[in-house]
Amino acid sequence: MKKAIYSFIVMMLLISMVGCAGSGSNEKSEVENEQEKATGKAPKGEKTGRVGVSMPTKSSERWIRDSEGIKEGLEALGYEVDLQFAEDHVDVQVSQIENMLMQGVDALVIAAIDGATLTTVCNMAREQGVVIIAYDRLIMNTEAVDYFATFDSTAIGKLQGGYIVEKLGLKEGKGPFNVEIFAGSLDDSNTPFYYEGAMMELQPYIDNGMVVVKSAQVNLNQVATQNWDGQIAQARMDNILTAFYADGSKVDAVVSPYDGLSLGILSALKGIGYGAEDLPYPIISGQDCEIPSIKSIIAGEQAQSVFVDTRELSKVAVKLVDETLKNGVAEVNRLEAYDNSVKKVSAMAISATSVDIDNYEEVLIGSNYYTEEDLK
Repeated sequence: MKKAIYSFIVMMLLISMVGCAGSGSNEKSEVENEQEKATGKAPKGEKTGRVGVSMPTKSSERWIRDSEGIKEGLEALGYEVDLQFAEDHVDVQVSQIENMLMQGVDALVIAAIDGATLTTVCNMAREQGVVIIAYDRLIMNTEAVDYFATFDSTAIGKLQGGYIVEKLGLKEGKGPFNVEIFAGSLDDSNTPFYYEGAMMELQPYIDNGMVVVKSAQVNLNQVATQNWDGQIAQARMDNILTAFYADGSKVDAVVSPYDGLSLGILSALKGIGYGAEDLPYPIISGQDCEIPSIKSIIAGEQAQSVFVDTRELSKVAVKLVDETLKNGVAEVNRLEAYDNSVKKVSAMAISATSVDIDNYEEVLIGSNYYTEEDLK
């Protein structure tokens, strides 16, 4: 009898302990929930309706336009948008994305400063079930990237190189001409594509001697421009002119992948007298159709820029986010097309347009991208 009573007492004690443990667990969960409410972070697995948008800098007008389009598009669909600019500091971009994850987001749209530096933070996002859209610049070395919103970068390079081929008359056998080559920043995944596209057009004429690169700087590592910095491009052009054109020979064309570099290159050329009647500007390409460069084209300085309609790319990013969050998959036109060293990322890639003095009004003003007042 005593043994039965003893067993009953032990059993009741065990039940009591289990009950207390359960009560403690519930209290902890409530505390965590209160903390999550205080920070704005939703419990793991719950949707927040928020999207983080991480842009590289406000120093280029195109990133401001892109961000405005993405923010407005997402908000029109009912999403709350956390938009941040990192001002070309990689550590700031990482910190901003980490903060977005702490606050709770369903998706991230990231235009990387350096696509090779976001592996850890993107993996953190993947663990939280966050959708990642790489925007205009591919994020490297991670499985976490869901989709890539991009322009066809190789085609853009071909437009730049092809414009120079056309205007110099190389296909008609004219030449030889002196051409110098510039490329973008090596930490931008688009840089090799722009360069390769341009070289596809120019390399045959370099090989047959109709294009002469007097500096002999033709490899990507030699012609890259850190941070897409126009002042760095200007300094390099200054050095090229001093070292290789002091004999009185002239530069006939310059391959530039971006308007900001083009204007730096022009500054170097102006500094030694280019733009005079007896020393005309070389044919200089560009990209983004930024207002200072379009004004330069109108003034007869920069020759060309490639129009990448950021309104359309912004729409692509919004569509990729919305379709993936609602359906789990999104429509793309480049299936597993972009290799980020860990996976082949599917993309929605859109085309671009070559712009010069002959068609800038039709393309830019006619599409309401700019007004006539903008370009005065």
